[in-house]
Amino acid sequence: MVREKGIDRDILMSVIEETFAMMIRKKYGMDAKFDLVMNMDKGEIEIYLEKTVVETVTNPAIEISPQEALEKSGEELDPGDEYVEIINMGKDFGRRLIVTAKQNLNQRIREIEKDNVFSEYSQLVGEIIAGEVYQIRQGDLFVIHNRRELLLPKQEQIQRERWRKGDTIRAIVKDVRRGAPTAAPTVILSRTDPRFLERLMEIEIPEIYDGIILIKGVAREPGERAKVAVETTDDRVDPVGACVGMKGVRIHSIVRELANENIDIIPWSPDPVQFLGRALSPAKLIEIELNDETKTATVLVSDDQVSLAIGKQGQNVRLASRLTGYQINLVKEARDEEDIELFDFRDEIGAELYNELIHSRIDTAKEFLAAQRETLLRVPGMTPERLEQIRLVLEREFAQADELLESSAEKAGVSLTTLRPGQTVEDLEEASNRAATETELTTDGEAAEPASEAPVEESVNNG
Repeated sequence: MVREKGIDRDILMSVIEETFAMMIRKKYGMDAKFDLVMNMDKGEIEIYLEKTVVETVTNPAIEISPQEALEKSGEELDPGDEYVEIINMGKDFGRRLIVTAKQNLNQRIREIEKDNVFSEYSQLVGEIIAGEVYQIRQGDLFVIHNRRELLLPKQEQIQRERWRKGDTIRAIVKDVRRGAPTAAPTVILSRTDPRFLERLMEIEIPEIYDGIILIKGVAREPGERAKVAVETTDDRVDPVGACVGMKGVRIHSIVRELANENIDIIPWSPDPVQFLGRALSPAKLIEIELNDETKTATVLVSDDQVSLAIGKQGQNVRLASRLTGYQINLVKEARDEEDIELFDFRDEIGAELYNELIHSRIDTAKEFLAAQRETLLRVPGMTPERLEQIRLVLEREFAQADELLESSAEKAGVSLTTLRPGQTVEDLEEASNRAATETELTTDGEAAEPASEAPVEESVNNG
């Protein structure tokens, strides 16, 4: 039992003693005096029941008459002597009591096994284990490790991965939960937890294991992209180069383990502005304004860098926000759009009207949009309706790129603002703070009162 159940020898011995003690008390009473002798090596158990010889028996559990003692032992004993009886377990206990004892013993052993599992895996929380997939049920994987059943829920798996029964799988022990009184503890595994990436890097990169390189933070979108901030304790070691390895051999093994998850290694910096700038790479930033009280960062980027800063479906800015702990608001610098020749809109304008515009020395889209309405209406063939149609086509062409970016940012849940000519990042910060203050005062009802008794509707933009 010690070997098969993995139970400590002394603990098992005490459980067996308690089980037999329960049997004796049920048979002979709660006051019964007894001595239990166990030989764990030979599997022998002897029980000695002790009683006092008395003339008149008042408590049969601890007393016996001289006549009864003579009948059982064949010895003549005087009142006051100690009488010791060896109990024959198979004969004296009976089948029902033995079955009850067996059930009690099995229950205690199961409780010990549950405590052992909880204790063993509680010490392994945050560590990687390797097991074998033996069952797949509604997307959840059940993994065998050291003859124990562990659970890898569907939400803790990388979505693009597919597993089959018998596959060897590596995962981190995320949590150990006690279940119902009759159920074993549930050990939860994870392949999406950021600690899984940390432990893989410790395995593959000796400098991290030895403490020469420290992992300062990890942000993941499992199976898609991750950002890892690293710092070196030795100035002679390049933390990024050591993590990547010669020709990327170190990081590639981790990428393969994580279903080709792209991993950005970023050098950590104690300067939050510098660190945030590195976290948003590969985008090149113009200016960063931090608000330590609200943990927000306003980041100014040029028009051609917005898509890089946002990343695929907003991954880059979201991961940078998690890694640095700042909520990032992107501000796009207004660009000076390149002018477009009117010839590119010849079909929309019409050949005759296009020639008249060229004759009037209006050659480009910007010149058309900047011209006075009266000047354009004097062009032969131009009508107010036609003028508005052409203006709409030209404005849409200039606004199309901005709309695409703003739509992409909105879908990704990223706050994107356009900085107009003459504005600064500080102006946007002041306007944002002023709007937030007005909203708080209006909500508290201290500084603003509705003009009428009609309900006031508040709109909150969560970015």
